[in-house]
Amino acid sequence: MNVSSVLNAQAFRRSLQRWYRRHKRDLPWRQTHDPYAILVSELMLQQTQVATVIPYYNKWLRRFPDFATLAQARESDVLHAWQGLGYYNRARNLQATAKLVQDRHGGIFSRDVATMQMLPGVGRYTANAVASFAFDQPVPIVEANIARVMARLFNERRPIDSTRGQKNIWQHAADILPSRHSAGHNSALMDLGALVCTSRKPKCGICPVNKFCRATNPECLPVKRKRPKIRRLIEMHSLVVRRSRILLQQSSKRWHGMWILPPLKLDSFKRSSLRSPAIHTATFPFTHHHVTLKVFAESARKASNRSERWFPIREVDSIPIPSPHRRAIEQLLTNA
Repeated sequence: MNVSSVLNAQAFRRSLQRWYRRHKRDLPWRQTHDPYAILVSELMLQQTQVATVIPYYNKWLRRFPDFATLAQARESDVLHAWQGLGYYNRARNLQATAKLVQDRHGGIFSRDVATMQMLPGVGRYTANAVASFAFDQPVPIVEANIARVMARLFNERRPIDSTRGQKNIWQHAADILPSRHSAGHNSALMDLGALVCTSRKPKCGICPVNKFCRATNPECLPVKRKRPKIRRLIEMHSLVVRRSRILLQQSSKRWHGMWILPPLKLDSFKRSSLRSPAIHTATFPFTHHHVTLKVFAESARKASNRSERWFPIREVDSIPIPSPHRRAIEQLLTNA
């Protein structure tokens, strides 16, 4: 059955909406049309699961309820509020967007999709999502769940992370888009992918749009290009505590602007502590590499440059520290 025809697209949407009215997820960002709140949710949801985002989203809006408040906030406070979500450039982009909206647009968020895409960290998906959910504009959106649904519905065999595959997926989403009430349609497609058309073991037997699906082996779709080999890195840092103070360094690299345990000075470490084992070891993933964090105790170390600073231990909770380093600090201070 050709779902792209006008008649079948209408039937498809009716079936989808009947199911959505009964099974839709109760998500806090679906209770608002505020473009600021929706932009916050969309940036938080990038590469982060819904269950993880919900408490962060609610706390964020209590602390930074609008563009004006966020634009005036200190970056350290913004990073601290984002702490635990990872990919901190999302928080920086969100604050940069708030400043642009305040300074150049008088606090008014543009309804124009092209203008949205000129904002920091806002690409095609995010701009279309805000246009759909905040302004109910008839624009398609494609994130992981919808991409999977489209690939199976249209039996798309090209890799969805290839240029041609992405173009086809977006076109499929546009083909079945209604001219009105796009927000409910796009939300329904997301929930279908999250609850029924799942990545593993799709529940085809209870799928409300199964009769429109062209996929002959849906569990094998979507096709993706071969991923690059995961790199494994080891990073060594120091725990230096003296008179109820801890030495931290402000990162200029991966966690730019956040405070981390200072990197281990290998020369002095080799001279004085070669046989000392790490007092903390943990591994955490990034997109294309896994990092093993090893922490060693150091006693005779001073703040060596402007990026290093002594903090009272009682203030650690209020400092923006990336989760792997915070977990290490909390565990080691508790054990001590």
